[in-house]
Amino acid sequence: MERIGAHLRDVLRFHPASGTRVVALRATVTVLVPLLALWATDHLAWGLFAVFGGFAAVYGGGTPFTGRWRLQAQAGALLVGATLLGTAVGLSPHRDWLVVPAAAAAGAVMTAVSDRRRWVPPGPLFAVFAVGACAAHPSSPGDLLAALGVAAGTAALAVALGRLDERRARVVREPQHGRSPFPLLRERHRLHVARVAVAVLVAGGVATVPGIGHPYWAMVAAVAPLSVPRLRAQVARGTQRAVGTALGVGVAFLLLSLHLPPLAAVLLAAALQGVAELLVVRNYAASLVFITPLALLMGQLAVPLPVGPLVLDRLVETLLGTAVGTGVAAATRQRPAASPPGPTGPGGEPAPGVAG
Repeated sequence: MERIGAHLRDVLRFHPASGTRVVALRATVTVLVPLLALWATDHLAWGLFAVFGGFAAVYGGGTPFTGRWRLQAQAGALLVGATLLGTAVGLSPHRDWLVVPAAAAAGAVMTAVSDRRRWVPPGPLFAVFAVGACAAHPSSPGDLLAALGVAAGTAALAVALGRLDERRARVVREPQHGRSPFPLLRERHRLHVARVAVAVLVAGGVATVPGIGHPYWAMVAAVAPLSVPRLRAQVARGTQRAVGTALGVGVAFLLLSLHLPPLAAVLLAAALQGVAELLVVRNYAASLVFITPLALLMGQLAVPLPVGPLVLDRLVETLLGTAVGTGVAAATRQRPAASPPGPTGPGGEPAPGVAG
């Protein structure tokens, strides 16, 4: 009972957070402006490309520091690459299976870079999400150019806003990034990369075999528990992912059932992004109540699907993925090291960043 009580406290605890308003505003503007441009030009089907490039806005946290724009540019380049990779996989009639190793590779690369450079937020979730979502539907060669242009343009906007924030505020000294000199820490980095790759491969494979819709949601959910360093926090993170998604699909069902006009959907997406950013460091489950309808809404703008089966798929895939991710974490558990593989917030929570 004592363990259950501790677990519930971990899941329900709201952590103090600073700087989230700035990050939320930056993320909201980075999503809103490109989506309005796509709406005005009747290209909302490219909205996913804009969202994935816009994730660059959440890197670096809310406190400006010298050179933060470089971190955002590097993260943005990897996110654009993941978007292109997913779109390229969508060219193949065998995309349902090709996306699994492609997402695992993208997640491994993002994890390796994020860990070594101490990125905030840490982890591969955005890259796995980008590859999986862009590969979920058939694409054409022309979509590659659209993916590159829209994602790169949105990432550039995110970097510009970060640079503007850096210039207007009193910056602090740039944190030290780069490779750790400690062999044990390097070993933990390699383990973290391997964990992510295995979790994506297993979750993607298990979800694809029975033909459940949207297997990439299972792959995304599988890496969510691995964004924090210790098993107790990983189990709590997996539970938060499941509980938050269960509540979020209810909200999504109500919102998607309204069949909002495109402009209203764009404004709603930007609002959901901002609220999710305000909550993600405080409590991951609470943020997923808004992240879930945001992800489903953006998918509906690209390829509309029946709402009922859509939200059911989201819930089933998430439960499957969190079970796989938590299982991989438990099976590869190590004794705590002197320092985690990436920067975290209070209680083992990752630093700000919306998950897909």
